[in-house]
Formats: sequence, C-alpha cells, structure tokens
Amino acid sequence: MELSFDSILTVLGLVLGGGGIGGFMTWRYARRKEKANAKEAEANAVTAETTAVKEVQDVYQQLITDVKADRDEQKAYINELKDDRRHLREERSQLVQRLDRTDEKVRELQAQVARNGRMVESLRHFMCADLSCKLRQRVTISAEGEVKPKTKKKEGRKDDTV
Repeated sequence: MELSFDSILTVLGLVLGGGGIGGFMTWRYARRKEKANAKEAEANAVTAETTAVKEVQDVYQQLITDVKADRDEQKAYINELKDDRRHLREERSQLVQRLDRTDEKVRELQAQVARNGRMVESLRHFMCADLSCKLRQRVTISAEGEVKPKTKKKEGRKDDTV
C-alpha cells in the first residue's frame, strides 16, 4: 500500500474538514443556544422582578387603603367625641344656670322667711291662749305648732319673753 502525498493530504483534509466543520458548527450552535438561554433567563429574571415589584406595590396600596380607612375611622371617632364634649358643655351650662336660679330662689325664700318671722314677732303680743278673751295673754308656740299659754310670773315683773 502505497501512500502518496496526495492521498495523505486528502485523508487529512477529510478528517480535518469533516470533523472540524462539524465540530465548528456544533460549537457555534451551542454558543447560540447558550446566548438564547441567557437571554431567556434574563427575560425570566426581569419578569420575576416586575412581578415582585407589582406585588410590593399591591401590598403598599393595600397598606395605604387600610391607613386611610383607619384615619377616617379615627376622624369620625374624634368628631363624635367633639360632639359629645359640646353636648356636655351645653348641659353643664344649663345645669349651672339652673343652679344659679335655684340659689337665687333659695335666697329669695330665705328673705321671705326672715320677713315673715319679723312680721310674726311683731304680731306676737296680739296672740292669746284663750280665744274668747279680750285680754291678750302671751303664749308660746312650739316647733310643732302647739300653742301653750304662758304661766303668770310673780307680779311686779313684766314678761317680755315669748
């Protein structure tokens, strides 16, 4: 078997050309596939990041809604307390006015009682235990309203007490 330079070169060309081109094409295909996979992974990462941002935004939006609802509830409660306070102040004002009127009425009644007491005291010498008698004898009126005639004291003394 004779090997010539041409045959060696042809075999060498076939081995290198057939396997080299196939390997080169396989390498190139694998490289493109890796780039495509990398782009797909990057796209998936961006999608996941976008989804996570949307979820965070939804959480914040829900939080804002809850805070607004709580704030509105607090405002309503504060307004209710203000109304109650205003009502209590009005009621207290009315009670103070009633108390002042009652105090004034008590003072008027005390003045009337004192005046009536002075009038009764001035009329006391006209009171008599014996209703048929024209002579006036001094009497004592108890707290219960009983009329008791005064006993006569020794003559020569005037009985000024009632």
